[in-house]
Amino acid sequence: MDEAGRRERSVLGQQREATRYRVLVEIAARQPAVSQREIADAIGVTAQAVSEYVGDLVDLGHVETEGRGRYRITKEGVDWLLTRTDELQAFTSYVAEEVVGRVDVEAAIATDALAAEERVTLSMRHGVLHASPGAEGGRATAVTVTAAASGEAVGVTGFEGLLDYEPGDVSIVPVPRVGDDAVALEADELRALAAAHDLLAVAGVEALAAVRGAGLDPDVRFGTVQAVETAAARGLDVLLVAVETAVSTHADRLREGNIRFEVVETVGPAV
Repeated sequence: MDEAGRRERSVLGQQREATRYRVLVEIAARQPAVSQREIADAIGVTAQAVSEYVGDLVDLGHVETEGRGRYRITKEGVDWLLTRTDELQAFTSYVAEEVVGRVDVEAAIATDALAAEERVTLSMRHGVLHASPGAEGGRATAVTVTAAASGEAVGVTGFEGLLDYEPGDVSIVPVPRVGDDAVALEADELRALAAAHDLLAVAGVEALAAVRGAGLDPDVRFGTVQAVETAAARGLDVLLVAVETAVSTHADRLREGNIRFEVVETVGPAV
């Protein structure tokens, strides 16, 4: 039996069965003093309806009464509740993994005019996903869910294959904390390093001052731990100028993400 068929036999298959399940959950949570009015308010039905459901549950042997307004769930009731809960968990897992997972939509930049429901080839350029018309053999492909002109964002789904690109590398230049005795950064060498990388990030006020002192403007100033890892994972080479106390935090994150990195020795004295 397929998942839809199993669902019809589960607590989701009939509204009455679903409401009975919710009433039993409320009884189990509130026992032994059970207010039918509170249950009605909690699940959005009338108190009269709750009274009828409670009567059904007593007749089924899932609940026993201890007098007016006092109820307890029985062992049979617990077993029924656990069985239906397992069914719900299985169904929600199916929805999350098999249904929602199949309709994930990502945004990409259209390299040419694209129509909706068009098969496209995906590529990573400058850290950004791009979509090009047609399907090239051996390349990652997807299907557009919107139309787009060249340069516009387009939604893509139905992914097949793997993107063919290499993650970037990260070079970390430590900067001494203010007041510490250390060799200052040499502006020319810092500019040369920045020119050899796709992205310049700074972590810490001292790092920002050092970069600005070299006449550079950083691409990333905040949230660098995540930003640097993400940029490198998308194929960009990153130069990170960081105050010494922040280096270990960044290095740990890069190791966890399997991102290649090196710590550059303090570059020569300022001129």
